[in-house]
Formats: sequence, C-alpha cells, structure tokens
Amino acid sequence: MDSLQKVKSHLHIVFCAEHYNPLGVVRSLGEAGIPPIAIILRSNLHITSRSKYLKKRFFVDSVEEGYRLLLDTFGSEPEKPFVYTCDDTIANFLDAHYDALKDRFFFFNAGVPERIAQFQNKEAILQLAQKHGLSFLKTYTVDVGEIPEGLEYPVITKAIISTIPNWKDDMVICRNESELREAYRHIRSPKVLIQKYIEKKNELCMEGLSVNRGRDTLISIASSYNYLLDNSYSPYMTVGSLHNEELRQKLCGMLEEVGFEGIFEIEFLVDQDDALYFLEINFRNSTWSYASTIAQMPLPVLWAEGMLDPNVVRQARKEVTEPFCAMVEMDDLRFRVKTKQITLSEWLHQWKSSKCKYYWGREDCLPFFSTLWGLFYNKLRK
Repeated sequence: MDSLQKVKSHLHIVFCAEHYNPLGVVRSLGEAGIPPIAIILRSNLHITSRSKYLKKRFFVDSVEEGYRLLLDTFGSEPEKPFVYTCDDTIANFLDAHYDALKDRFFFFNAGVPERIAQFQNKEAILQLAQKHGLSFLKTYTVDVGEIPEGLEYPVITKAIISTIPNWKDDMVICRNESELREAYRHIRSPKVLIQKYIEKKNELCMEGLSVNRGRDTLISIASSYNYLLDNSYSPYMTVGSLHNEELRQKLCGMLEEVGFEGIFEIEFLVDQDDALYFLEINFRNSTWSYASTIAQMPLPVLWAEGMLDPNVVRQARKEVTEPFCAMVEMDDLRFRVKTKQITLSEWLHQWKSSKCKYYWGREDCLPFFSTLWGLFYNKLRK
C-alpha cells in the first residue's frame, strides 16, 4: 500500500473558522481523494462549509465546544485521525491540551504542552531567529504606555502574541513620539512589541511542513507581493521556489529546535537593498498554503503522509519552474478596483491569468458565490 492509500484509511478533520485559509486545506485534501470532516466555528459568512469536498460538517459556538466534540466523537478511532488547524487560537488550544490528544490524533505540535505558544510569542521567536543567524529589525518589548529610551522613529507596534481578538488592530506605524502615545490609547495588548519600521521593498513568505520533530522539513514555495500595503499582507502575489540554500538550512534548524510537526508559514521583510529581516513563523496552515497545492505540493496531504513515513517529505520538493500569480479575489478587488487604482477590466484580466485563486474553484464554486452573497447581505443589513 502506498503512502497516499495509507492516509486515506484515516479520518481527516479540519478544525477552523469560516475563511478561505481552511478552504484551501479542504480543497487540497479533496482534490487528492480525501474527503475531510470539518468542525467549524459558526459565522454569518459561509465559506469553508460550502465546499463540495467535505464529507461531514459540525458547527460549534466556541473552540472549547469544538474540542469536546473532537474528543467525544473522534477520540476512539482505530486509526488516529489527522487534525488541521488554520488559526493561532485553535492551534494554541490544541497545543495546551497536548497530553490529552497525543495518543488519539495527529495534530500540529512540538512534543510538549504549550511549546507552540511559547514560540508564538514574538520576543521568543526573534531570540530563536538570532540564535540561528537570522537578521531582524531592532525590537523592544515593553508594557503598553512605556517609551523605550533612545527609540528611533519611525516604528511599528505589534501585539506580543497573535491570539487576542483583532490583534492586527494593535499594529500601528508611528513616525514620532506623539503618534506612539496616541497609538497606546487604542492598543489593547498589555505587552507591546515596538519594532524599527523601514520602507520595505517587498516581503518574502514561505510555506512548508515538518515532521519527525522538525528533522525533516519541506519549504515548498516562496511568495513575493505584486504590490505593497503598509501594515498588512498583499492579496496579489507571485509564487515560486526558494533558492537560498543557506537561508533554508537556518530555517530548518529553527524548526528542529522547536521540534515542530505540522504545516507552517515563515515571513521576512525585504528592504530596499534586498536584505532579509525575519518577522515570524506561523505554526499552523496559513493563507497562502493552497498555492503550494497548485504547485503540485499539497501540504495537508504531504504532512499526513510524512507523519506516517518521513521519507515522503524528503522526496516531496518540486521546483516551481514557471512562477505564477495567486490572488485573494475579494480583498484585491476592494483594495485596487474600489479605490480606482486599476479598472475592473484590468483586474478581470489579472484574475483570469492568476493560476491560484483562493475563493474561486472551477470544480468547487459554491464557496465563492456564498462569500459574495454573504458580503452583499451584510452590507444590506448595515
């Protein structure tokens, strides 16, 4: 029996919110002939839950309820199910319950309870990056309201950990002390990371997976953005391969030290001189994961196979010989067409030519139309 047939004998469970991120996981599995089960946090938008590839859907009102359902319904399967997480809150919750889950499920973890949460702390992951020879921008960790001595502006503020609700709202670019003090009035995180802000040339985002306690790692794709946003990722990108072998080895060293088993994303800022500055590692499936499936390296499938046989990961890398574009259609339409940066006709041409689309699926189109209807309905209600 080959590795794909082996993983098909297991259940595959996507524990998630309604978003295009887990939709990519569902499609990656479904297109490989693995119909997953979804445990989904209820929402007035219906995205992931509308995928035709789902074998079964469970809706819950909280992560705690979803966790209890996971244990009670699937905790005694003869073959350990694979569980996929796509946001920090759910990943952290399972991480905290490692001891209760480790013998019942394959899930993203680092071998001991709360070790993933330890490195989701931005201060801790930057220290690990420094240990492995990576550069990062000058950074301070302070109590909210505190102004570090000798601080050079501009700076950007960030929540120290990305599990508080709407944590991205704490990300503010401040060009002087007055703006920083004003930002503190609205920041909700009690601890704040203040980082030197530079005018970036681009960002570099890498998707991959690791098994065997991080000793076997695949960095499948590397993406750069086709236009930039100051304090957010861009929804239109070019996807290719990582060719920097020294960087690859340093990142693999970090993942092995963490002992991580799962799907990850690693982010760097690129300055005007093409120097790379480490930003973070997301220890769960991330937004651009589905582009790896388009590149014929479906991370959810390869991770499951690799957990049963690490040799699969060692042989999984494929060169992206022709870099391609990927687009988050709804966001890109709002950022560029609504603001009249490009015409609808120009946008449609770029959308059609994008090899990876995060909402639209020719064979799985209902999530796209459901999202359109949900956005329209929410606007009517306002």
